[in-house]
Parts: sequence; C-alpha cells; structure tokens
Amino acid sequence: MRMLGRHAMSESFSADCVSDGKNAKAIVCRTCGSKVLRPRLATLVDKEIDLPPTTNKSRASDERSDVGETLTQFWLVDDMFTFENVGFSNTVGGTVKYLCCADCEMGPIGWHDIGDRTRYYVAVLRVNYVSDGGRAAAGGGGTEHGGSGSFGH
Repeated sequence: MRMLGRHAMSESFSADCVSDGKNAKAIVCRTCGSKVLRPRLATLVDKEIDLPPTTNKSRASDERSDVGETLTQFWLVDDMFTFENVGFSNTVGGTVKYLCCADCEMGPIGWHDIGDRTRYYVAVLRVNYVSDGGRAAAGGGGTEHGGSGSFGH
C-alpha cells in the first residue's frame, strides 16, 4: 500500500481484501476516503442487486447518467450501527433505501430493504480498501441521513 501524505492510499477490491469470508481491510469511500466499515465486520455474499449510477448531491443533475448497473458481490452488515460513516437516502419505491458516504454524499454504495433491519449491503466494487490505519470518519455509527433521496428514480 502506498502512502499519500499522512493517509494510506486506498486500493480496489482484490483477493487480499477477504479473509475467512469477512472484510480483511477497512472499507472506505472511493471519493473522499472516509471509513465506512472497520475490518472483519462484514461478510462477503453473492447477491444480484441493481443499483443506480453513482453521484453526489452537489453535482448538477445533468451530469448524472441514467444507466445503473447490476452488481453481484456485496458486503453484508447485520446492524446499521456497525457502520463508521454511512448515510441513507429517502425511501425509494416504498421499501428501499440506498447507502452513501455520509461525508461527501457519494453513492449509492449500497442498498437496504427497510423491511429487514438485519441486512445492509455494501457493493464490493463501489468502495475502496485500506489497512486499518486508514482515515477514520468524524463521528461514528450509522445514522439516518436526511438527504433528498437523489439516488432513486
């Protein structure tokens, strides 16, 4: 891992990001580097989920693509308070909330069905990874993010 200033430079997903089915490294935002999850707190699962394209609320709506993607590997977290730094969109389609970085509001990085409070999915390919010395987010714990719900249709 390379160092950039006093923060570890993050990396993309690779085999060394998984150990015994858990995240071996801290999971961080691809955009700002804020820590989303500490190591060993999420389980790698195969699940097919369609996510809208990534964006953040500060971008103009005309810069955003309308083409989402189907992703098949996720980190499963069983309690919203396990997260270090995550926000939730408004409810979309009656049952879904999208997860985003609470610092820079980039997302969606994951998905949650409000009918099941024990399943929060973070897309493996929408986050980066650092050894546990990575930048920690201010505050902690998952919080309801009163965003505009801009991640849905």
